[in-house]
Amino acid sequence: MAEPGDRPPGREAVVDLLGLLALGELLAFERMAVDARLSPDLTRRARMSEAAVGEIRNYRLLADRLEALGADPAEAMTPFMEAFRAYDASTAPRDFLEALVKVYVGDAVGDDFFRHVAAELDDDDRALIERVLETGSAAEFAAAEIRAAVEDDPQAAGRLSLWARRLVGEAINRAQGVAAANERLTGLISGGGGSVDELLRRLTRAHQERMKAVGLNN
Repeated sequence: MAEPGDRPPGREAVVDLLGLLALGELLAFERMAVDARLSPDLTRRARMSEAAVGEIRNYRLLADRLEALGADPAEAMTPFMEAFRAYDASTAPRDFLEALVKVYVGDAVGDDFFRHVAAELDDDDRALIERVLETGSAAEFAAAEIRAAVEDDPQAAGRLSLWARRLVGEAINRAQGVAAANERLTGLISGGGGSVDELLRRLTRAHQERMKAVGLNN
């Protein structure tokens, strides 16, 4: 959180950050709606579809805030489209468990990034981001399914651990590229006295703890 008296981020930096997050939510909705078809039964398909609905609701909250700031949501999202496209193109899941790991591990890297950067925003925008990033049914459902799969078939842990490492590596590379290409986002990251490299190390440590929580290996 910014200290009293610190200069708050400019409007353009806030629009960039909210545009980046809005695009993430919009594409997560699309991806989860498609990945629900990989479900082995209708119960799991329904759960994944319900989680996708939550993502589009989050997108609408962010789009409304962007409009309140006088920004066009589509224009705010467009500069980040290629980074997301490249990430999804290189991390397409082959089955339902891989889709769940992408929800649980891959998306969480982005959540950690936004929580760090949101500390520099004013109370209202920080509260909005926290609301959007609240752990909900998607992450809880994914974690429970991954744990159950590993307990049922311990050999699955190796395959899913490798997949999780690939997801995190790709996510961190994309985050690094986006930050490096956008001075305003870099300014938000360093606003609390940190650096992009320090943030990436923090994201890696958080990932390691997340892996352990569902029985996967680092």
